Amino acid sequence: MYAVVRTGGKQYRVAVNDCVRVEQLPGEKGDTVELKDVLMVANDVGVEGTATIQAGTAVAERVVTAQIVRQLRDRKIIVFKKRRRVNYRRKQGHRQNLTELRITAIQ
Repeated sequence: MYAVVRTGGKQYRVAVNDCVRVEQLPGEKGDTVELKDVLMVANDVGVEGTATIQAGTAVAERVVTAQIVRQLRDRKIIVFKKRRRVNYRRKQGHRQNLTELRITAIQ
C-alpha cells in the first residue's frame, strides 16, 4: 500500500517504512507527525496486475502517520547572477531546512 501526500508545496509518494525528506516541520526527534493532506491511496498490485486506487473525496479522511527521524539542513546551493559588460555580479548561498520522516502507518 502506498499514498501520495502533499506537504511544503510538494507531493511525495510514500509507503510504510519509507524515509522521506520534506521541508521543515515543527517537532523534535522521535515526535509523531500526522500528514492530513492525502491526495491518493493505492493498495498493492493484485494477481491480475491491477491496483485499487482511491482519490478525491474517498481519501478525505485518510491520515498518514510519520515519526521524525532528524532535523537537518540540505547542501548549499549557489545563486549567481551576472549581466555581461555592466560589471554586475551577485553571489548568494542558501541552505534549506529539512525534516527526515519515517512513515509508520497509512490509515
